[in-house]
Amino acid sequence: MGVLADAWTWLSTGSNWSGESGAWHRLGEHVYVSGVALVLACAIALPIALWLGHLGRGGALAVNISNAGRAIPVFAVLALFMLTPLRSAGYTPTIIALVLFAVPPLLTNAYVGMREVDRAVVEAARGMGMSGGQVFLRVELPLAYPLLMTGLRSAAVQVVATATIASMVGQGGLGRIITAGFNTYNTPQVVAGALLAALLALLVEGVLVVADRLIDPRRRGKGRTRPGAVRPRRSPEPLKP
Repeated sequence: MGVLADAWTWLSTGSNWSGESGAWHRLGEHVYVSGVALVLACAIALPIALWLGHLGRGGALAVNISNAGRAIPVFAVLALFMLTPLRSAGYTPTIIALVLFAVPPLLTNAYVGMREVDRAVVEAARGMGMSGGQVFLRVELPLAYPLLMTGLRSAAVQVVATATIASMVGQGGLGRIITAGFNTYNTPQVVAGALLAALLALLVEGVLVVADRLIDPRRRGKGRTRPGAVRPRRSPEPLKP
């Protein structure tokens, strides 16, 4: 409990939050790097996974290739990028490494979600005269949404947690607080930096859970009447004698 109390003292000290090396600045760097990496990973993985899942061809190969990429350590990729001219391009090496790390869960979950849609439902939608685009937007995508969001939450938490290794090659983020604590043998600072990274990951998870409930197409569709449908009439109440 002594280390946790000392870490709380570090976190409650205002001077540790100000300046370029303060916690607020490091937190902003961490959020920026993680957010950019996650957006780029979504822009790469989701269109490919959804398209291949809709077609039903080539997805297994893409998933296997992306899963094989998980065997490559992120720190090794980051260290290799630091040996290239990209090392002078700011956060670019860190962002690229995190994108490669976030693509597999996004690609896998989105593709599996599309392929697990009941084929009978898809064929029924086509039998009703829906085009391929309508089947994708109104049938497949809403039914694949739960697994898609699971992959997004998993990738987001992994990216936020892994972004701390950027400090090992001189990049910013909350990892700089941890490495600075190691360099000065300041254990409370190390624990405080780790707590901040863990709390940020939990906050991101909570925000995505709330967003999931707000934008879930299945929840939004409840209680609505389809165009042209007739609302059932309430049966008249019996007359009292």
